[in-house]
Amino acid sequence: MRAKIVVLPGDGIGPEVAAQAVRALEVVARKFRHVFEFDERLMGGCSIDRHGTALTDEVLAACVASHAVLLGAVGGPKWDDPRAKVRPEQGLLGLRKGLGVFANLRPVNVHPSLIDASPIKPDRLRGVDILVIRELTGGLYFGQPKGRDTRDGHERAFDTLEYQDFEVRRVVDLAFRLAQGRRRKVTSVDKANVLESSRLWRQVATSLGQEHPGVSLDHMLVDTAAMRLITSPASFDVLVTENMFGDILTDEASVLAGSMGMLPSASIGDGGPGLYEPIHGSAPDIAGKGIANPVGTILSAAMLLRHSLGLSEEASAVERAVNAAIAEGCRTADVGGALSTTRMADEIIARM
Repeated sequence: MRAKIVVLPGDGIGPEVAAQAVRALEVVARKFRHVFEFDERLMGGCSIDRHGTALTDEVLAACVASHAVLLGAVGGPKWDDPRAKVRPEQGLLGLRKGLGVFANLRPVNVHPSLIDASPIKPDRLRGVDILVIRELTGGLYFGQPKGRDTRDGHERAFDTLEYQDFEVRRVVDLAFRLAQGRRRKVTSVDKANVLESSRLWRQVATSLGQEHPGVSLDHMLVDTAAMRLITSPASFDVLVTENMFGDILTDEASVLAGSMGMLPSASIGDGGPGLYEPIHGSAPDIAGKGIANPVGTILSAAMLLRHSLGLSEEASAVERAVNAAIAEGCRTADVGGALSTTRMADEIIARM
């Protein structure tokens, strides 16, 4: 197979972990006789410094024309001024919108060897295998109008939370379809006791539940879901929710796995290029030290192989190598070890 993969290393530790994921993909290409062409571009704070914008039209066009996009991380203190009109996160939001990737898939698995790395009691972690599906292109992050003005002598800020029925339907339908290959249980998370947008969400989810009688459907308020993720995480199978709720809940769920550095994600749409990235941020406090955990990014590359390139065998080979390395004691500092970013990737690649 021949595929073009755009690589957006981004900011902070992004270039460090993205480089290791590219190494893993290069090994896959050699072993399975594929040809992967990597096209490295700027996005995020580095793009602001070079071009004055977090995502140029040229880079977006390259991403749209690719088979898949691999992202490191964006942002950092240098660009954190809340008054700034151009911010690194705008590039990420623009990329998601431009690619039409409306669903973010975040698997949360607890490796048996890393149970002690989590602050959660071990008995709560046994059997945890969750797939969180976050709606990605609607809600507060994209709703209009948004902005600031002055009213009655006071500065006012406002955002709009908006969803249309088709946006809810396509992501919840995906949740039902993916649940059929798992434990056949969907938990739809909303705030229907307060928000009109959540009442629409629940209405659409209920209707889809009737169309998928072989999959059970539970509705759960987001505050209850936040509690249950800690008190009984193994009770969840597929969890689907709107954009901001999903953003928050998946960061919370990373505690189950011991570190945000362990968790990958895939953002997919209706057949176009997918966007693949670890769930962690740019971690500027450790950038350049060579100690960042590359596992989340390498597992994101495995998701790229499976979801965008249709290479399930190759994806499984990467995942098995990660599991073997962890089971045999390979660790970076965030999960109690001492391996460098590069050495951790060496250990994974040696097991492919």
